[in-house]
Amino acid sequence: MPISVRLPDDSVREMPDGATGTDLARGISPRLLDAAFAIRVDGAVQDLNSPLKDGSKVAVITSKDPESLDVVRHSTAHLLAQAVQRLFPKVKVGIGPVIEDGFYYDFLVEKFFTPEDLEAIEAEMRRISEENVPVVREELEREDAIQRFGAMGEPFKVELVSELPAGVTISGYRQGDFYDLCRGPHVPSTGKLKAFKLLHTAAAYWRGDEKKAQLCRVYGTAFHTQKELDEHLRRLEEAKARDHRKLGRELGLFSFHPEAPASPFFHPKGTVIYNELVNYMRQNYLREGYSEVITPQALDVSMWKTSGHYDKYQENMYFTEVEEKEYALKPMNCPTHCLIYGTGKHSYRDLPIRYADFGRLHRYERSGVTQGLTRVRTFCQDDAHIYCAPEQMKVEMASFFAFIMDVYHTFGFEEIRIQLSTRPEKRLGTDEMWDLAEGSLADALKEAGLAYTINPGDGAFYGPKIDFSVLDALKRPWQLGTLQVDYSMPSRFGLTYVKPDGSEGTPVMLHRAILGSLERFMGILIEHCAGAFPVWLAPVQAAILPITDRVHDYAKQIQSKAMELGIRVELDLRNEKVNAKIRDAQLLKIPYMLVLGDREAASGQVSVRHRYQGDLGAQGLDDFFAKIKEEIRVRAR
Repeated sequence: MPISVRLPDDSVREMPDGATGTDLARGISPRLLDAAFAIRVDGAVQDLNSPLKDGSKVAVITSKDPESLDVVRHSTAHLLAQAVQRLFPKVKVGIGPVIEDGFYYDFLVEKFFTPEDLEAIEAEMRRISEENVPVVREELEREDAIQRFGAMGEPFKVELVSELPAGVTISGYRQGDFYDLCRGPHVPSTGKLKAFKLLHTAAAYWRGDEKKAQLCRVYGTAFHTQKELDEHLRRLEEAKARDHRKLGRELGLFSFHPEAPASPFFHPKGTVIYNELVNYMRQNYLREGYSEVITPQALDVSMWKTSGHYDKYQENMYFTEVEEKEYALKPMNCPTHCLIYGTGKHSYRDLPIRYADFGRLHRYERSGVTQGLTRVRTFCQDDAHIYCAPEQMKVEMASFFAFIMDVYHTFGFEEIRIQLSTRPEKRLGTDEMWDLAEGSLADALKEAGLAYTINPGDGAFYGPKIDFSVLDALKRPWQLGTLQVDYSMPSRFGLTYVKPDGSEGTPVMLHRAILGSLERFMGILIEHCAGAFPVWLAPVQAAILPITDRVHDYAKQIQSKAMELGIRVELDLRNEKVNAKIRDAQLLKIPYMLVLGDREAASGQVSVRHRYQGDLGAQGLDDFFAKIKEEIRVRAR
């Protein structure tokens, strides 16, 4: 009995019963079959060889469809595992998911793979690709699957199958001599996989549990074409050159030491940048009506129980005991701001109240996930909390949206992505509260004309949030700012205000940050500008480079005047040729170089070089200082 399926253009195509996506693609065009990777059936991506169902809406997925790249990468992860087991038969396989920009696969090995091993594995992957091995899906009963993977000596697969809930379809994929537990979908044959690269290895614990087996994780990436892969690899090389850990060391900005794991030590030059970021936000706070507060770092656990952190967040906190009382280092500022708000009586006329805090925070991060400045255990946020009446929320949110966009543009972040993160499983408050909070954030975004996507289940435990991500110079997304609506914490701390009719109301608490962690933001900014900070942020704004010791006194006069004007300069009196001094200043990415010889000293001028534009010629000293002061004032990029 024939079946009919609807195509993307709403045309209907009749097919014989049992026809597959392969049959559909072949029937439309042999060229389409060659280009096909999978099919989309009623919105779900499936194998190209999946049987079609009567009445379904079907599209053939080619490289033009964004879903195709995930199918290619997932299939390449299987290709990797097959190659590994061909070359290293004793290896046990874990899992191999798609991740952003690629994939990984975990292996239990006797000895971690070396770079030479990766080359051999990649060569074997190419051989399997050339064999064009068919990839075939099979559905299994639970006991059959357990027995099969047990007989194969794959304990991790047996564990995964055993934990699957009753009634779930269990599927495996066979490609030649390799068989794996997987939901799919996959490409129809290994010949579809042509442009891939293994990148590096890392240690990983089975299912992220430090008490379980340590595995060798192999990272790789795959694309449709070699050209796309080559471009991606070029960007990776550029990212290595911009790595903030490398540049931080070369530019003398910060260091890390085993005496304080995952806790940065900022050197003088790094501290200049750090303080400039704080000062910039402080100036904005004055304009936006924020009041800065300072709060303690260690507080009695009773407060953290009131706030809900003790129950919902304690695995990320540090605890200590003093005089038989338990204290915790604060991971967030919000409860301390509630204590400040609660010290006085407030009228609706006082609201909104906006508290900003640059206090140091401490959060426990496992050593395996810490990374340079972007994931540390101690940090400071440009953190603030707004206490307002419910009817003031709309205005406060609109004001915050304008504020955050202005800040990001100052730093040259022009592409901004917005996500609305909704209620997590582990949360405080009633469903009614969450409905109201999520609705208010969505309405505010719509009224501001800001496009956003939904990130289900990723809200904070006390409220939903809007997350703001910026794209850096390499088009990589970084989550920075956040705005969170919290009805729970003000109620838990008994915070009130007097409403216009004289009755008591509970304020809404808006948690917000723009740069987020200053440490993390600084790491991102270093990579965004490749360490070449705009003049207003540069630790050294101009290098003074005398050609001869005859002009040292003139150079010192320039240094003294620059310091009076608040311009950060560095005087290089080394007995080196001027070209070497210029080269070193360039390596330190100093924006301006002032080259001084007898002619400049006699005329009261400076010969100006720019780190990008090169020689700018001789300029009057006052003219140069006026120019650089203006660049600093307007925060030119």
